[in-house]
Amino acid sequence: MGIRLLLDATAIPAERGGVGRYVDNLVVALAAEGADVVVACQRRDAAAFDAAGATVHPLHPVGERRPVRLAWEQSGLPLLAHSVRADVVHCPHYTMPLVPGRPVVVTLHDVTFFSDPGRHLAHKAVFFRAATRHAVRSAAVCIVPSEVTRSEVTRWAGPVRCPLEVVPHGVDGSVFHPPTAAERAASARRLGVRDGHYLAFLGAFEPRKNVPALIRGWVQACRGLADPPPLALAGGAGWDREVAAAQALVPAPLQLIRVGYLPAQQLRALLGGAALVVYPSHGEGFGLPVLEAMACGGTVLTTRRLALPEVGGDAVAYCGTRPEEIAAALCALLADPGRRAALAAAARERARGFTWQACARTHLAVYERAASRAGSATGGVRTGAARPVFHAFFRLRAFGGRNPAGR
Repeated sequence: MGIRLLLDATAIPAERGGVGRYVDNLVVALAAEGADVVVACQRRDAAAFDAAGATVHPLHPVGERRPVRLAWEQSGLPLLAHSVRADVVHCPHYTMPLVPGRPVVVTLHDVTFFSDPGRHLAHKAVFFRAATRHAVRSAAVCIVPSEVTRSEVTRWAGPVRCPLEVVPHGVDGSVFHPPTAAERAASARRLGVRDGHYLAFLGAFEPRKNVPALIRGWVQACRGLADPPPLALAGGAGWDREVAAAQALVPAPLQLIRVGYLPAQQLRALLGGAALVVYPSHGEGFGLPVLEAMACGGTVLTTRRLALPEVGGDAVAYCGTRPEEIAAALCALLADPGRRAALAAAARERARGFTWQACARTHLAVYERAASRAGSATGGVRTGAARPVFHAFFRLRAFGGRNPAGR
């Protein structure tokens, strides 16, 4: 297409959550489409992006501490864009330079920082609200992963002065597919459970994921069962302090397993080997773990909050977010293996409609649209737009710690 893209992957943490897998798979798919992609990244990720077919600019000595990375984004990213002669810059995680000097595409994954701020760390909610407002006023185009997220951005972050393009995520079928019997058996042995006789959750332990209610609902559902299924919780560490409190009240002989972070290659056996994959989130901008579980042949129980029905459709089961609602849905599904099998088959079929190839092709069209706006959308700060972003940035600096992508 003749457009050179600079993609800023520096905010992606080493332990890949949903945003990290979005960036990783997007780069691979863009390169497969023949796109001219330059990736700015942390040094630990350089080899993987190089193998994907991108031109790589690893950052050195810039590290992963949030203030340093954000300072580089404001100064170093525009300089790099000029140096590599980028036509468009893609910032895939809310933030963008105040004065980038190039048309910028920003991905906004959700707006729960506005609609549900109490489920986020307070300083991050302030920062990401300011970053989102700046993006919708100053970017050439903003990408959102679902129709409901587009609606929510308009509702909460307006006025929106740039196009909002809906580009659903994909799922990597070479990684997320029904596991073999041997893979399921090996995963069950690692967990210390029986194959097909456990519940699984995948996600960070943050309040929005609703893990304490899941634990309490599972305990309620297991009452009276002669052979209650264990609950395996997988995902990176989070900050939901209620998880430990809920876990402490799990009675014997119920088995709750804290799996921790798993690389993508081990997830299909965890998800595909579970009796149920339970994801009772309070709301998602997309819900990539749900899609990945569907692709692995998992029977998924989730909620109707925000974009989750756009992903699951009629191929998943739904419940409320309270423990008793989760328990009732678990009891019904555990007692109905026929329905679980039917949902699993429907989920595999529906997941085939979400591909990273389609995602990348739509991104390429968005980049072209952004490049065509170069004369009017090169990132000059709109009047009054910079002040709240700078205030939020300096407030965030005081907290140090991990980068914003490690939410």
